[in-house]
Amino acid sequence: MLTANVNSGADSVAALARETYRGITLYSTPGGPCNIDLSDNTNLWGAPPAALRAVAAVREENVTRYPVAFEPELAAALADYAGVSADMIACGCGSDDVLDSAIRAFAEPGDVLCLPEPSFSMIPVFARTNGLSPVSIPLSRSFDVDVDAMLETGARIIYLCSPNNPTGGALPRTTVEQIVESARGLVIIDQAYVEFGGDNYVDLASSGRPVLVTRTMSKAFGLAGLRVGYGIGSPELIAEVLKARGPYKVNALAERAAIAALESDRVWVTEHVDTVIANRSRFRAELVERSIPSLESSANFVLVPVGDCAAVSRRLERAGIRVRALPNLSGIGDAIRIAIGPWEMMQRCLDALVAAT
Repeated sequence: MLTANVNSGADSVAALARETYRGITLYSTPGGPCNIDLSDNTNLWGAPPAALRAVAAVREENVTRYPVAFEPELAAALADYAGVSADMIACGCGSDDVLDSAIRAFAEPGDVLCLPEPSFSMIPVFARTNGLSPVSIPLSRSFDVDVDAMLETGARIIYLCSPNNPTGGALPRTTVEQIVESARGLVIIDQAYVEFGGDNYVDLASSGRPVLVTRTMSKAFGLAGLRVGYGIGSPELIAEVLKARGPYKVNALAERAAIAALESDRVWVTEHVDTVIANRSRFRAELVERSIPSLESSANFVLVPVGDCAAVSRRLERAGIRVRALPNLSGIGDAIRIAIGPWEMMQRCLDALVAAT
């Protein structure tokens, strides 16, 4: 008969847990109701009408039966959108799923994953959960990547993000090409925000080199709640990513909505992207008039350095505006990240920001 020792339960679980996980904290986001939420870079105009119609028309079989294991119809629609063949597409439950799968597929525990700093905060987590050692290289003062420093790490995987999150800047094409030319392993180019600016790197993914371009339908396409992402690479590379990913990762409802948006509402998406770009330019110009600095952005958000991001974000929250507070960013210091939405939202944010700073 087993006897319970309530005092040692937590300790025994901690001892059993993977050592590489012990320094990882649970991902968290601001919660609760808020009048204007500009914290998560989603589409603040809503979802494509065709996607909403597809959700409303869901059938019982889409709920009770497993979806197609590897989403060939969605892959074909995404391939048409990206201008590649369907065997160059790996779908996933958000681009996070594709990133995690690629890291698992192309690196062994103990290998190095190199990334810029600051950049997407989940990449070091994905590295550690797959047993890799993340090595961060600070961005330069012009927010470019130090090519030599990244290559000198001998990384099995080099991660680049362009446009970058959280800075919003796009890398020069020459930088990306130099890394792709000389990297010893896989190069991942995260282009979650590509619809809003920066170069298109599908040509590098089509070059036959070990390059994976990842993208999402959470931003420009307004489907963040359905979690649809994808990767673009050579057919051989994509096959390895899919093996690591496993079957049934995109649910049937998400697949139907994504296909509908891709087939029927690209014009809707383009029109709203154009509005984001216009509002982004206007928002930064209004910040200049108020003597509030911001970083140049090719994404659907703007990064604003502030003296104390926690205090500023609390003041904005009290005014009904939620932003993302980012403390102690490398080369920047404290900052807040503000998603771009309809101008009425941005005007209210401007007014609240002046009072908060």
